Amino acid sequence: MQFTLSELWAHMGLFARLIVGVMGVMSLASIFVASERLLAFRKARLASRAFLRGLAPLLERRELDAASATGATGDVGYVGRVLSAGLRAYTGAPRNDADLSFELVARALERQTERETQNMKRGQSVLATVSSTAPFVGLLGTVMGIVNSFQQMSASGSGGLATVSAGISEALVTTAFGLVVAIPAVMIYNYFQSVMEAVTVDISEASNELLDVVATQSKLRSGVELRAGAAA
Repeated sequence: MQFTLSELWAHMGLFARLIVGVMGVMSLASIFVASERLLAFRKARLASRAFLRGLAPLLERRELDAASATGATGDVGYVGRVLSAGLRAYTGAPRNDADLSFELVARALERQTERETQNMKRGQSVLATVSSTAPFVGLLGTVMGIVNSFQQMSASGSGGLATVSAGISEALVTTAFGLVVAIPAVMIYNYFQSVMEAVTVDISEASNELLDVVATQSKLRSGVELRAGAAA
């Protein structure tokens, strides 16, 4: 038997072929999730930057009412959705209570941040599952290949290399398939974890900047309301 992929496949048993098929499905699932997440992250990052470019001048001038009036139209990315939730909370907050306004905005930002974080994690459980289970699936095929080798030795009554070579090659192939599937999945999963950390930092920085402006404007707005009431 020549140790080529076609020859190895031809001499594989049904169980080993099933193992290879399962790992093929796992590999396709990893590729699909990785491709979809890469496109989603890139689109969300570009949309977030575009939203911040339009909102930054208003925040620098502390024009929260104008920023709230602009609204979030279309895809504004993860940062845009979080800040929009905070701006909506600021618009609906009471005018004469600075502390309550700040608290409502902070809670709105926190809730939306949790939603965005959960959304960004979509599909990563597939990568985690593939990276952790693929080697064990390959190991299962390895064990069965060794079992087949011993069965062939028992049936033939001899232990020569020619007798056990098919079973051993079958075992090694399933092991190799498990590693080939698992290693890229681990690398991609770790990459997405670093991307998630960067997303969390972006959202946190943008939220803190908005809260700084909200704290200042809420106190100014509350002071104006109190002075107007006293004058009346």
